[in-house]
Amino acid sequence: MMEYEKEQVVRYGKKLIDRRLTTGSGGNISVYNREQNLVAISPSGLDYYETTPEDIVILDIDGNLVEGKNRPSSEAGMHLAFYKNRADVSGIVHTHSKFATAIACMGWELPAVHYLIGMAGHRVKCTGYATYGSDELAKKALETIGDSNAVLLANHGLIALGEDVDRAFSTAEHLEFVSEVYYLTKTLGTPNILSDENMDEVMKKFGTFRYR
Repeated sequence: MMEYEKEQVVRYGKKLIDRRLTTGSGGNISVYNREQNLVAISPSGLDYYETTPEDIVILDIDGNLVEGKNRPSSEAGMHLAFYKNRADVSGIVHTHSKFATAIACMGWELPAVHYLIGMAGHRVKCTGYATYGSDELAKKALETIGDSNAVLLANHGLIALGEDVDRAFSTAEHLEFVSEVYYLTKTLGTPNILSDENMDEVMKKFGTFRYR
């Protein structure tokens, strides 16, 4: 069941480690097959390089276990909330990447210090704090993200959405770069932030433009 989606979760889990977007078994990945109404999600607590397609958990959109011997990621509820409420999303990547997490630990939003933020939106907002894996965190993330493709989770990390997992991963990776640039520019002085009008043009080119 869902062999292609399982293989994608395994593949992108390894890329999380390779691209230094998390450590250990931190973060999580899911892929939603809208035709089957099923979600393939990474298991809880397994090393990404030891995870096989047989370890991936299959849930229905209400969170019921359909297939798998492992516990699903502790953030399964947050993934499902996005899939239920965002018809444009079929892949989700949650990272504990260093610079994005640092911004989240400050409780700051990530502004348009570099045009590549346009993969997510005009800015990336930050939720209020809630315990990992909780319904409260899922609710805060959904309320905060709006129609953006990413949101910072206070004192926790980043979650990125995409029309597929490749797009979600690319967004997460580019936002880590933007977060590092923001960190560096803050150490130099006051960053020059692009205007909404500047970002409108960027997002039209990216194909991510949405009217504010």
